Amino acid sequence: MTGSPRRRRPFPRARGDAAVPTGRPPRVVVVGGGFAGFHALRYLQRHLPRGTAELVLVTPNDYLLYSPLLPEVATGVVEARHIAVSLGRTLPRVRLVLGRVSDVDLTGHRVTVQRAGLVQRLDWDQLVLVPGSITRQFDILGVPEQARGLKTLVEAVYLRDHLLEQLDLADAQPDTEEGRAARAEMLTVVAVGAGYTGTEFVAQAQRWLTRIERRWDRTRARDVRWVLVDVAPAVLPELGPRLGAHALRVLRDRGVDVRLRTSVASAEDTRVVLTDGTTIATRTLVWGAGVVASPLVMELGLPTRRGRLVTTPELSVPGADGVWAAGDAAAVPDLAVDAAADGQRPDTQPTAQHAQRQGVALGRNVAAALGHGTARPYRHPDLGLVADLGGLDAVARPLGIPLTGPVAKVVARGYHLYALPATSNRIRVALDWAFQTLLPPDETQLSVVREEDARLATAQATAIYRPTA
Repeated sequence: MTGSPRRRRPFPRARGDAAVPTGRPPRVVVVGGGFAGFHALRYLQRHLPRGTAELVLVTPNDYLLYSPLLPEVATGVVEARHIAVSLGRTLPRVRLVLGRVSDVDLTGHRVTVQRAGLVQRLDWDQLVLVPGSITRQFDILGVPEQARGLKTLVEAVYLRDHLLEQLDLADAQPDTEEGRAARAEMLTVVAVGAGYTGTEFVAQAQRWLTRIERRWDRTRARDVRWVLVDVAPAVLPELGPRLGAHALRVLRDRGVDVRLRTSVASAEDTRVVLTDGTTIATRTLVWGAGVVASPLVMELGLPTRRGRLVTTPELSVPGADGVWAAGDAAAVPDLAVDAAADGQRPDTQPTAQHAQRQGVALGRNVAAALGHGTARPYRHPDLGLVADLGGLDAVARPLGIPLTGPVAKVVARGYHLYALPATSNRIRVALDWAFQTLLPPDETQLSVVREEDARLATAQATAIYRPTA
């Protein structure tokens, strides 16, 4: 039976004594230090006896980014470093290799790592592919140059400084026709994507500006025009129609111009043209139109489904000896959902909740492939989702129970503290929230990120996967 928890799965073990260099235990290389990679390695270092495997993590940063709190970094509620969990401290048995994997040799069992012009190659016996996702883009004129995402710390810090700078500049504009036109551009924010990223950013940023509006002489938070657009027919569709409708009411009550079934047709330095024919004068375009798997996935030559790497329910990659995948980059069958009439199951959603729990399952099954423990298929029911709308407003659906207002706010913050995988980070984030309640909000513009470094391709480092002539 597929669901039997006691049966030993016929997973491939390490490639055998002949394939492993003398004196070296089997090497497990994990590509990606996000939720799935982090929790897989934490399971392995806790459950594998010392000396039975060499654990290697390839990642561009020395921290796990707790990305659900990026909107709070962008609005100064949470300090950026407080949602960056140290990999060296939390994974002491793991060898950290900083860089990005640009090539995977499935036949020779070797990966190529690039960083700062340096190239390093690593052999592997078990390969765990969890490179995560990047912000979804479309072939829209001007978007790669003008849009800014919210998926990395660089982007979050830049957006915060950019908003403050635009309002500072707008407040100083002369009362002339030219000055008023420039002021209108500076005081308009267009955000694309009414999912978690776009909705939380707009809601929290709008609330944040109401608390720091005394910074400006001639400008108030109500002067800022917020436009939220999405091709979907609802806000936060992942939370269901009831909570989505509540979030929409909260946004519109605050004066946010929400335009559904609408997207961007083109973008320039000082304007955005929407698909409904509207031209909006703006110097701020925030792009949160969903995610797609890391471009590394398409470089592998392995089967994909909707752009994600196909896996078995046990998270192994069919046809690739010793290769595993999970998280946003993997199409994992959702065993917690009933199969359709044709016997097919949907894939798990690309959420932090699934990535974290798939990471644990990965660790268990890779350990079983090395001869320690028993492998099992991944099965995890949806525990619910949360969205913080700033102030006392939030929506949440824990265990299918719809909640709004202060109760949902408590649930949302409680979930984030629970999901943060390091006690020190939990304490720092909790103190940030407490300080924001007791003290005046932070309104300092740091200006530490250059505009060109916050562009989507640069901040999310996708250029290394583009084919060269």
